[in-house]
Parts: sequence; structure tokens; C-alpha cells
Amino acid sequence: MPFAMPDPGSSSNVSSLTPTLARKIVEMIRREGYAIGFRLTEQSLCDELAVSRSPVRKALQYLETAGVVTSEPNKGYQVAKRASELGELEFSPNPSSEETVYMRIANDRIHGLLPDEIAEADLMNRYGLARLQVQRVLNRMSRESMIDRKPGRGWIFRPLLSNVESHRESYRFRMIIEPAAILEPGYQVDLPELEKCRREQIELLQGGIERCTPTELFRAGVHFHETVIAGANNRFLLDSLRTLNQMRRVVEYGTRLDRARLHRQCEEHLVMIDLLVKGERMEVSQFLRQHLNTARITKTGENV
Repeated sequence: MPFAMPDPGSSSNVSSLTPTLARKIVEMIRREGYAIGFRLTEQSLCDELAVSRSPVRKALQYLETAGVVTSEPNKGYQVAKRASELGELEFSPNPSSEETVYMRIANDRIHGLLPDEIAEADLMNRYGLARLQVQRVLNRMSRESMIDRKPGRGWIFRPLLSNVESHRESYRFRMIIEPAAILEPGYQVDLPELEKCRREQIELLQGGIERCTPTELFRAGVHFHETVIAGANNRFLLDSLRTLNQMRRVVEYGTRLDRARLHRQCEEHLVMIDLLVKGERMEVSQFLRQHLNTARITKTGENV
């Protein structure tokens, strides 16, 4: 039986960021296969999650209440459950969490319910939020290149890939640059990073597809494709793909998930990882082009 995490709203000491960080820590424990007793240092988690010590400490305390980790004086926190047991975790929903607010804003933007330019006060009134909550979400959207701060006051959303034609063009562009990058002279994929991608894809196939948020699923796919193209050691290729992924991000977050398609994609990612490790660049280039073409057909319904 699945067991639920504590209600993040049950304590005034737990911020809306806490369950999000707790979920990421659990995903890391599963992905890395940490054994019971493995020590989780605050600094390593700060580096991994790109946050300060205070929210990491609250996330660890949150996980301790569910028995995921334990703590001892002067020894910090240790993993208390096997990675296989963590697949049954259920995080209590929190309508005011950063992730929930983020998705509400993203979905409203996708459906044309928010204008190109927006003020913090407008979002506060529309969603019933405090200014700090709105600022946290907008700053995250800014880091993910979905929105920019205007000179002075206000924010402006970046363009979206919001119609069939833009999706067709984006996949055609990727079919040109990604397979070609693998065939560039001196191509050398970062093998340790590729192994991280492998662990992520395996984790998704072992239940992560059903567990993970749209944000986490999107990041795993982006991590794989950007790791592959980075092997060409050409910043223009990598920057082009990153820019495109930034435009896709908000639309992908709001798309209804096709779990069966995600299973196929993960399996194909693992095939390409194996080919890259073996140095079979021509084979993986051809496979990648077909992989992207299948995704294009799925997105656009255009079989040409």
C-alpha cells in the first residue's frame, strides 16, 4: 500500500517549496540507488538542488517525519528506506505549492488566458497569492527562460511553440542539427553525464513515468538530448537546442501526458545510449533522426 507524506500545510514551519525539494531528494535517492545508512549532507543537496541550506534542512525534516531518512546528533541525515520502497511514496497535494502555482500560470498562458505582459499584482489577485509566492514562481520561470523582467516594472512572456506549424518546424530543425552533431569531427560524448542519463531513463521506466511531474519528465528528456548534442563541442549547436527547449518547455508542461509514448521514448533513449557508449555514431545518428521524426508525427499528425 502506498504511504502518504505529511501534509505540507500542517505546519507553519513548512514552506510551499518543502514538498517540491523533498520529492527531488527522493528521486535522487532512487536514481543513485543509495543504500540504507547512506549519509545525505546538506551541502551536497544544496549543490544538487541549487538552493540554500535552510530549505534543504526543512525538506530533510519533512522526509524524516515519513521515515524516509533518519538523523543523529553530529552525524546528519541518513537514508532509512531502500530505493525500491520509495516508489510507493505519495506526496500530499498542496494547492499553494510552488509547483502547483507554476503549472496554473503555465496552463493559463498556454490557453491564452494571460496576456503577453503581466504585473505581479495581477497574478496575486488572479490566483489569491502573496507577493513572495508570485515572485518565487516568476523567478523560476525567468531562470527557465519562459519570462523576462521588463525594465522598471512588470514581466513579459517569451514566445511559445503553440501551433502545429511551429511544432513541425521545431522538429524539422532538430532533425537537422541533432543527428548531424553526432557525426561532427572530434565528437566525444561526456560518458559520466551519459550514465546519469541512463539512470534517469531506467528510473522512469521503473515507475517514474507514472510518478514524476511533467516538469521532471521534461527535464529528463532535455538532459538526454542536450548531453548528446554537447558531444560535438560546438556552442552554437548546443545553444540552438537549448533555446528551442526553452520555447517548448511551458507547452510541454501543459500537454496531456501520453504514458505509453513516454515508455517508448525512454526505451529508445536507452538504445541510443548503448550505441554511443560503443562508439557507433553513424547508427545512433540514423536512429536519432527516426526517433525525432516519430515524435514529430505524434505531435503534428503529419506523416510526411
